Amino acid sequence: MNARAPLSGEAGLQFDSLPPLSLYLHLPWCVRKCPYCDFNSYEARGALPDLAYVEALLNDLRGELKFIRGRQIETVFLGGGTPSLFSGQAIERLLTGLKNEVELAPAAEITLEANPGAVDAARFAAFRAAGVNRLSIGIQSFRSAQLEALGRVHDGAEALSAVGLARSAGFDNFNLDLMYGLPGDDVAGSVADLEQALALEPTHLSWYQLTLEPNTAFERKPPSLPDDDVVARAEQQGRALLAASGYERYEISAYAQPGRRCQHNLNYWQFGDYLGLGAGAHGKVTLPEAGAFARRSKTRNPRTYALRVGSAEATTHELVTGVPQAALEFAMNALRLVDGVPTSAFSARAGQPAAAIEPARVAAVERGWLADDPNILRATPRGLEQLNRLLALFA
Repeated sequence: MNARAPLSGEAGLQFDSLPPLSLYLHLPWCVRKCPYCDFNSYEARGALPDLAYVEALLNDLRGELKFIRGRQIETVFLGGGTPSLFSGQAIERLLTGLKNEVELAPAAEITLEANPGAVDAARFAAFRAAGVNRLSIGIQSFRSAQLEALGRVHDGAEALSAVGLARSAGFDNFNLDLMYGLPGDDVAGSVADLEQALALEPTHLSWYQLTLEPNTAFERKPPSLPDDDVVARAEQQGRALLAASGYERYEISAYAQPGRRCQHNLNYWQFGDYLGLGAGAHGKVTLPEAGAFARRSKTRNPRTYALRVGSAEATTHELVTGVPQAALEFAMNALRLVDGVPTSAFSARAGQPAAAIEPARVAAVERGWLADDPNILRATPRGLEQLNRLLALFA
């Protein structure tokens, strides 16, 4: 699709084509709010209104159809909250409704987040039958003391059981979420968690440091965390173990077996488009005729969302036309990728010539933070460790 040429003196971005399109659906309820969690999630009290909420999601989708522009949906991600709290019937209704409204790519990756404290064999089997083909299981740790410190509702035995249930239901593609640098943690404990995860042979691992996020219970009352030296040694030993076990580090905290990278998250990091449905969901869609991309977000409260879905009051719409902001947002995503992206991707996805970021690129190369290759934007190992300082050059 050809871009509309900006009017004389008008700021704007120029796009010659549209990027891939993904779909994110936010299911906001969980059993209990974890003290480290800054996601838009709410403790479920009483019967979960899963079927009613699914209808709200489908109404939300109908209001977003104008942004699809005939494109296929390449990936679908059901996040939360704890989507595995939803019934198999609700997930089946949701995915059937999606397929009635949009075209899914034939091999679309459809991921559902699950927590060990909110799964059972029948539910996993129903999700698989409904069309979910990938799980992301929130383990965090296999050590019960650390799980208790994190406020999780499962213990180590339930974590192991959840993986067995997933396999029995036919899931051969699943991610395990795992943290290090936990309260009371040490290097041996962090590595032991990772060894336990690897023994389960997941296709993908998200292995990341616990951080204290704003507006969380842990920010208000911080736990005692290991010092920087312990964290650094855990990272070093863990990354070596992952590499020796055949897991490729392809993003700052994402590791995968060959051919098993998360396609949905790759689309985020490569600055693709995505529709966001659900309470508090965010989306980004390219609008060539406006010389912009749009940031769209939905109202956060699930009850308000369900009542107002499809109305202007339920959605915030922000047009991004400024060259500097588009460049920074592109860099914030693409430079997380270990392999980087072709420089040509900047022109295609950020709507401006590569010359716009040449001064920043040269400055980053001089500091040893970016590979010295004008055809690729790739952070060096040092650049990945100094990512915030690297990104500041693009601001």
